[in-house]
Amino acid sequence: MTDLVAIQISSTPSIEQNLILVERQLAALPEKTQLVVLPECFACFGTSNKSQIEIAEQIDHGPIQSALSTLSERYNKWIVAGTVPIKPSDAEAGKSDRTKFYAASLVYNNDGVRVSRYDKIHLFDVSVNDNTGRYKESATTLPGEKVVTFDSPWGTVGQIICYDVRFPELIQQMPQLDVLVVPSAFTRRTGEAHWHALLQARSIENQCYVVASDQTGVHNNGRETYGNSCIYSPWGELLANLPANEGWVAAKYDNVLLANIRKEMPIQQHKNNRKPF
Repeated sequence: MTDLVAIQISSTPSIEQNLILVERQLAALPEKTQLVVLPECFACFGTSNKSQIEIAEQIDHGPIQSALSTLSERYNKWIVAGTVPIKPSDAEAGKSDRTKFYAASLVYNNDGVRVSRYDKIHLFDVSVNDNTGRYKESATTLPGEKVVTFDSPWGTVGQIICYDVRFPELIQQMPQLDVLVVPSAFTRRTGEAHWHALLQARSIENQCYVVASDQTGVHNNGRETYGNSCIYSPWGELLANLPANEGWVAAKYDNVLLANIRKEMPIQQHKNNRKPF
């Protein structure tokens, strides 16, 4: 039985085409309730960051969010919708911020209802030795401020996005997690060096499943993403991995295994009992 799913696609600048890619993968999944994670920027990728501003939507309004609600209900899935560019509210946006958006990971349950929103906290402002060279996400994106988890049929799920995975202190602020979801657009260069090491470390130290969905391939603007969408167990085992191409990977959520690992190595208990340094 497969409960946890990571979908891997190579998104284009076309929202319509990307939604077709997503639905094609959803239609190929078993007809059962599952937790499905989409990649970062799944609805529009491979173009300038300014294009994200142009397609940004008000929260709970707009064609991307409407499609996600419909797809989650149609296919009986809980969908962690990678990231959707969401406009700041009037209260949030200062005069200088009205041309920016939040990279929001929205979660829809299998009734099509949005149950969670996480705005990416750590923005990718780095230099990478690849075709793009310099990334400056903060030029168009507002940083989130809230640590977010949600309750689900698979226990407590923590939300992070891509570059956040390098900051374990963010996850340590969450309650005991059962699943950590990591929608991403990891570059090929950084992915080859760090992707699996980071994900495995987060699964081991938090004793939770990690479901990581990544973009794959060479995109319209020449940006290269790593693929390797995967699922790690609470013991740090690689349960499923898709190195390249579009498709999906899945694994069983085993709450008995989860409980036994935590009983035999009670990290959370030891963390709560320790004296301050």
